[in-house]
Amino acid sequence: MKTILKTLLLLVCTLSVFNGNAQKKSTFKPKEVYKSDNLIVNQIAENAFQHISFLQTNDFGNVPCNGLIVRNGNETIIFDTPTNDKSSEELIKWVKESLHCQINAVIPTHFHNDCLAGLKVFHAANIPSYANIKTTDLARENNYTVPENSFQDSLTLKVGKEIIVAKYFGEGHTKDNVVGYFPSENVMFGGCLIKEVDAGKGYLGDANVAEWSNTVEKIKKTYPNVKIVVPGHGAYGNIQLLDFTIKLFKTR
Repeated sequence: MKTILKTLLLLVCTLSVFNGNAQKKSTFKPKEVYKSDNLIVNQIAENAFQHISFLQTNDFGNVPCNGLIVRNGNETIIFDTPTNDKSSEELIKWVKESLHCQINAVIPTHFHNDCLAGLKVFHAANIPSYANIKTTDLARENNYTVPENSFQDSLTLKVGKEIIVAKYFGEGHTKDNVVGYFPSENVMFGGCLIKEVDAGKGYLGDANVAEWSNTVEKIKKTYPNVKIVVPGHGAYGNIQLLDFTIKLFKTR
């Protein structure tokens, strides 16, 4: 009888811990963790942060531009630089002084200046940069700061004990656009290839509109378990952003 009681007690305790952990995970609430005139950082998951900086444009006004920071242990990787040197300096300082983390890498997801305009600041801080080889070629052609390392189709890097993946699926917003994925939290950085729900088509000067939907459909098939999707501009969400983008650019 004592053995049965002990077993039942152990089972109850185990279930309590499990339920407590499950509840802790499910009750995470996104929050703003940093704000200045140039930069906003929102924590969107336990180990993922959306960074927002601003780009003054002729056609669309002062546009908020997103990037993503992912963390494991005391290490981070950043997708897309902020839009200028000052914002990039702020972001690097915030990661080091507030998160108390080192930055293993920065990954521009395409060659436009809302992705790599702050790259020279990262290089000056001895933070290595990685990009699709098409991005490095286009950056060079346009006299932008060129990412230091390039990859053909996909890149896997360690962040703490976890990994990130940057992968090229095809043309869309540009011929070089990649997406970033953080498997441990099922968080995707879609960059400008992915639109927020109810967005317009945006800047199409370097786009392949005919292939855009096909490219995003490939992404959806590859990452069916994605929970959080951060677009290049606007509000983050879930897999609905992929569905919306596919529908927006359907050509049939």
